[in-house]
Amino acid sequence: MENFVVSARKYRPGTFNSVVGQSHITTTLKNAIQNNHLAQAFLFCGPRGVGKTTCARILAKTINCEHKTEEMEACNNCASCQSFNNNSSMNIHELDAASNNSVDDIRNLVEQVRYAPQSGKYKIYIIDEVHMLSNAAFNAFLKTLEEPPSYAIFILATTEKHKIIPTILSRCQIFDFNRIQVSDISGHLHYIAGQEQIEAEEEALHLIAQKADGALRDALSIFDLIVTFSSGKKVTYQTTIKNLHILDYDYYFKVTDFLVGEEMSQVLLIFDEILKNGFDGHNFIVGLSEHFRNLLVAKDNKTVQLLEVSENVQQKYKEQANAVPLSFLLTALNLASQCDINYKGSKNQRLHVELALMKIAHIPSAVQLAQTREGTLDQEAKKKTTLIKSEAAPNAVEEKAKVASRRATPSVVLPKKTSTPASKPSPPVGSLPKTTKIEGISSLKESIATYQSTPQTKVKAVQDEVVQDFAFTLNQLQKVWSQFAEQLRKEDRLAEFTILKHPYSLGENHLIRLELANAVQEPLIEKLKPELLGFLRRELKNSLIQLETKLVAGDNKKMIYTPQEKLNYLSEKYPQVVELRNRLGLNPDF
Repeated sequence: MENFVVSARKYRPGTFNSVVGQSHITTTLKNAIQNNHLAQAFLFCGPRGVGKTTCARILAKTINCEHKTEEMEACNNCASCQSFNNNSSMNIHELDAASNNSVDDIRNLVEQVRYAPQSGKYKIYIIDEVHMLSNAAFNAFLKTLEEPPSYAIFILATTEKHKIIPTILSRCQIFDFNRIQVSDISGHLHYIAGQEQIEAEEEALHLIAQKADGALRDALSIFDLIVTFSSGKKVTYQTTIKNLHILDYDYYFKVTDFLVGEEMSQVLLIFDEILKNGFDGHNFIVGLSEHFRNLLVAKDNKTVQLLEVSENVQQKYKEQANAVPLSFLLTALNLASQCDINYKGSKNQRLHVELALMKIAHIPSAVQLAQTREGTLDQEAKKKTTLIKSEAAPNAVEEKAKVASRRATPSVVLPKKTSTPASKPSPPVGSLPKTTKIEGISSLKESIATYQSTPQTKVKAVQDEVVQDFAFTLNQLQKVWSQFAEQLRKEDRLAEFTILKHPYSLGENHLIRLELANAVQEPLIEKLKPELLGFLRRELKNSLIQLETKLVAGDNKKMIYTPQEKLNYLSEKYPQVVELRNRLGLNPDF
C-alpha cells in the first residue's frame, strides 16, 4: 500500500508558470533573473496558502539553474535542479522561524553565511514565518541582512508583515501576494480532477473555491476531503454541501420567491426546515443578505461578472433578478442587514429572524400602498387645480365681455340731427364740432367699480393695507439694532459687531446715518448692508429704510494695532515710560 500524498504537496508548482493567481509576482521575479537585478533580500507577505513559500523555492531553484530556458524557468535536468528536486541541495537552506526564533539560531545562520558555495553561484536562505523572530534575533540579523556577501540571498516569508520591525522591512524588497480568485482556484481544481480521473461537477468546485476564501492550499484540502467521502469516484454538489455544512442555493431562491409572493407561511416553514437541519439562524440571515446582494448585481449585465458562481447558478440569478423589483431588493437588504447587526443581542434569536422575514414579506404591500396614496394625492391635486380654474373661468368670461363691450362702444358720440342719414353724409372724424360729448369715461368708471366689487380685488386691497410702510421711532430702531448686533456676536462675527457699536442717527425719509472710524470698515459694512437692511425692514415693517455711512475719524488717522506701535505711542505721550525702561533695562521682544 503506497503512502497517500495530499494534493497540496503532490501538485505543488515547480515553475513560475505553474503558480496560480500570482502573475504579478512571477513576472517580476523572472524579469529580475533575466536582467540580473536580483535583490539581496526578498520579503514575501500575504495570507495563508497563496504560494509564498512555493515561489521562494522556485526562485531559489531557478537562480542556481545551469541551463535556464528562454522563459527564465529552471530546466529540471542540470545537477543543481536534480539536487533540489531530491532535497539534497547544499546551496539552499530553509529555516522555520517559528521554532528557531532565538538569538543563537540567527547567530548560527550568520556563521553559515560566511562560507561561499562549493558549487553554483548563490547560496539562498529561506526563512519562513519570519515574524516569529524575537526583537533580539531581528537586531542580530540586521547587519548581515544589510550587507550580505555577494553570493548570499535571503528570502523571508510571513503572513503578518505588521509584526516585522521597520528596520528589517527597509532592507528587503517586498512582494505582496493577493488572495487567489475563485475562478482561478476552480480552474486549478478542475485540472487536478482531470489528472486524478475524478468526475467533478462545476458547481461543487465553485463551492469549494468559495469556501477556501482565497487560499489554494485550503481548497486542495477540502477537495481531498470530498474525494475521500465519495470513494474517489465523483465529486457532486450535494455531497459537497453536506460535508461543508453549507446551505444550498435553492433554499435562498425559494425563500426569495415566497417573499416576493407574500407567502409568509411558506417562508417560516422553510426557515424551520433549515434550523432542523442543524444550520444557525445567523448564518441563514447572512446568506440571505448575500443572496439579495447577488440579485442586485445580476440586474445589470456590466456587474454580472462580480458573481463568483458557476454559469448555471449565474443564469438562475439573472432570471430571478428580472422578476424581483429593485425597490424590494433594496428594502429587503436593509432589513436583513439590520437583523444581522442585532442578532447577537437578541434574547429570542429565532423570533428575531422570523420577524425580519415577516417584514420583508410585507414589502410589496407597503410599496403598493405608498403608490396608491401618491396616486390619490395626485388626483386630489388635479381636482383642486381644475376646480380653481373652473371658478376663475366665469370671472374671466365676464371681464372679456366687458372689454369687448368697451371696445365696441365708440368713445366719441356725434350730436343728433333732425335730418335723416340719407339726406346728408356724416362729416369726417377730423372735422368734429366743438359740442362733441365724450361718454367713454363714464363706462370706464362703471367697469372699475364692478372690478373692485369682486372678491379678488377686495383681498388685494386688504393686502395693500397690510404691506404699507409704518413709521418708527429712534427707540424702536435702537432696540432692533441691538438685536441684530447681538446676533452677530453670537455668530462670532466680531468685526461687524464692533462696527454696529459706532454712533448712528435717524434722519428724514427713514435714512439711518452710521459713523465709521476708518476706511477699513467701509468694505465690511458694504458687505453687511443687505443683511442689515433686510433685518431692519422686516422687524420695523418699513421697506423705505436706507443706510448711509460717514467717515468721521478721517482716512489719514494712524490706527494702533501692533504692540510696538502701542509702546511707541505711550513713550511719546508719557516720558516716564522711557525712563522706566532705561532704569530697569527692559527690552521687550515683540
